[in-house]
Amino acid sequence: MEPIVSFESEIEFVARINEFKDCIMQQGPESGGEQDPEQLWFNIDIPKGHGLKAGDRVRITVEKI
Repeated sequence: MEPIVSFESEIEFVARINEFKDCIMQQGPESGGEQDPEQLWFNIDIPKGHGLKAGDRVRITVEKI
């Protein structure tokens, strides 16, 4: 499949959802005091044991299957 979108971004925050999963997030850093309208954000639940932390860079890819 060809990706619909693929981008790299820094994880802003990792939230504990429950004993099975966490949520990694990037809610759009401010640029010059204003939100960058082209910034892509993410909020993705992932299984525990991932080892990710705020500041890590990740690649997000969306494909239709």
